[in-house]
Parts: sequence; C-alpha cells; structure tokens
Amino acid sequence: MTIDVVIETPEWQTAGLESLAERAADATLAHLKLDGAAFEICLLGCGDARIAALNAAFREKPQATNVLSWPSEERGADAPGGVPAAPGDVELGDIAIAYQTCAREAAELARPFDAHVTHLVVHGVLHLLGYDHIDGQDAALMEGLETEILATLGLPDPYGT
Repeated sequence: MTIDVVIETPEWQTAGLESLAERAADATLAHLKLDGAAFEICLLGCGDARIAALNAAFREKPQATNVLSWPSEERGADAPGGVPAAPGDVELGDIAIAYQTCAREAAELARPFDAHVTHLVVHGVLHLLGYDHIDGQDAALMEGLETEILATLGLPDPYGT
C-alpha cells in the first residue's frame, strides 16, 4: 500500500500518523483479500479548522468531524448490505483526519489514541472501497468489517460496550 501522508498539524507527526495509517490500510486491504501493493491513498493529517472547512465545502456541514473520505470512483454496492465492486483504479482516493477531534473522542471514549486513530483510518479506507453506513444493512456490514479488521491488529471492538 502506498500512502502519501500530508501533515498539516504538527501533532500528527508526533503521533506517528504515517505508521498508524499504513498499518490500518494494509490490514483493511488484506482482510478484504486485496493486494495492498496495487493501491494508493492520499491522507491529510489536519486540525479541526481545516476539516471543518472541508466538511462545509463538501458536505455542507460547517463543523469539525473526525474523518472524511473522497473515493476516486463510485464503488458502492447495488443493494443495501451488499459488497461493493472491486476497485478498478490504482488510486483509491483521499482521506482527511482531524487531530483535535480524534484526541477529544479518544479521551471521551476512554480509548487509547492510537487505537481510535487506527479505527478511523480503517473506517476511511472502507469508505474509499465503497462501504457506507447510511442504511442499517450497510452499517451492519461496515461495522462488522471494522471490528474484524481491528481484531486482526489486536484492537478491541470499537462498537462494543
């Protein structure tokens, strides 16, 4: 997996975003039986102000969020709960992740920061691959995959109690 990481917020450098992202993306592709060496992702490590601007521009929601993703092509499943089409493009797309929101959420959830960030990168990569959580069936599929992928990394179920 080639991940082009752009760090805008210095805290991401200290947090080791590049290694966390590589580990999460590789685990996601391996779990889905996709050749990680065949794909590329661009990841922006930013802060709340930048992600709020992106969220406003692309989703008309002018507030910070934890992670955003932009697939390079539409890969969604034809029916709710279905598996998306396999990627036909080397470049999967772009992800942005906000340090302050991630740190706040990890603290609120009493989860290790690295585990929370890993989960969000897995989540973002699944979005690039066409998975979504708008419909209940799609959400069940995506959340199940996230849980399985994180388990391969020795991380707990992010949706568990």
